[in-house]
Amino acid sequence: MRVAIYTLGCKVNQYETQAMERELQARGHEIVPFDREADVYVVNTCSVTASSDHKSRQAVRRIRREHPEAVTAVCGCYVQTHAGEAQALEAGVLAGTGDRMGFVSLLERAFRERKRLEAIDEPFARRQFEWLPAGGYENRTRALLKVEDGCVNYCSYCIIPYARGPVRSLPMGEAAVQAAELAAAGYREIVLTGIEISSWGRDLGQSVGLMDLIETICAAVPGVRLRLGSLEPRTITEEFCHRAAQLPDLCRQFHLSLQSGCDATLRRMRRKYDTARYLRSVELLRETFRRPAVTTDLITGFPGETEEEFQQTLDFLRQCGFARVHVFPYSIRPGTPAAEMEQVPKAVREERARRASAVAAELQRNYLEGCVGEVHGVLFEEPREGGLFYGHAGNYAEVLAEGTELRGEIRDVRITGVQGECLLGKLEEL
Repeated sequence: MRVAIYTLGCKVNQYETQAMERELQARGHEIVPFDREADVYVVNTCSVTASSDHKSRQAVRRIRREHPEAVTAVCGCYVQTHAGEAQALEAGVLAGTGDRMGFVSLLERAFRERKRLEAIDEPFARRQFEWLPAGGYENRTRALLKVEDGCVNYCSYCIIPYARGPVRSLPMGEAAVQAAELAAAGYREIVLTGIEISSWGRDLGQSVGLMDLIETICAAVPGVRLRLGSLEPRTITEEFCHRAAQLPDLCRQFHLSLQSGCDATLRRMRRKYDTARYLRSVELLRETFRRPAVTTDLITGFPGETEEEFQQTLDFLRQCGFARVHVFPYSIRPGTPAAEMEQVPKAVREERARRASAVAAELQRNYLEGCVGEVHGVLFEEPREGGLFYGHAGNYAEVLAEGTELRGEIRDVRITGVQGECLLGKLEEL
């Protein structure tokens, strides 16, 4: 059968889609683009915001309208958290966030038997990490490796713990084996991903943590870059930094989720750190590494946020000097405590997002300009017009340099300038 998959949401969803595609191909099926004719259309949904829910429903309705003879299948966080709404969409197959390989079997059965099938489990009953084939298909340069699922932080604005259940970790030995397989397949960079990778290992009943996993993977794939997904700020300790500094293949980019630079707002968000602890994490990274790229996420207009609290956030952004900030206006997520709080008007949320984005652009420009004159290892991914090749430096900055046949190579590049959000550079002689 021909299968097309449309994926919404985070890197974990992207990873799980890739795993399903690999399994489908291994079973002899064809993966086709989502805008092509297919026998089965899958929507892998997201539920992080009400807008995500809307996009998920919209995609399913469009498929059923445009391809009435095909099997429509829906899986992911929206189905898990809004089963009743998902059932009303009348898709051929419904499944939540668990048992992706079982979901593939459901697709085959639905196509064969032409009957509606449903498999939605209880996420809080999950205790085992589901092994999925790792990898990706684009350019054979960068691959995702999912090492953790679930979250128990219960931030007041987030529904994901209810969609994913408790923390489950991929055992260290299996992670090393999967990483080695990715390296053997030609990938030059592996991105560790999960719902909350800072929690890796807490369910294994051993005295192991994220840094143990990182060291094990780096030892298994020497010469392959390892990039970390989003980290809880308290992960960054003196011990973490000391051990990380010994790993030459660990990318010096650290994404520390912030969400707000105001302590009162952080308390309403039920985040487990304050700005002093966050700033200490940033300082530790800068004391250990030369100009690391510290990146973050920010929510503007969270319930109860005053103009004074927002100004504190802008000041804190500048104090931290981020290399990149992803800014999101707060979006009401029904079913969470924050949805019941006093809301900031949507126009104010969006206006603050624009102001925060302006500060973020200023900080990013400052960081990129500071790279001029430095030499960075760049993993090249694809050719661009004008004899240029495009790739990412270890600090995740985009780089353009003159060259040919560089795909998949990691080369030293001397940075010569900045063009928009991209660095310009010249290849160093081998």
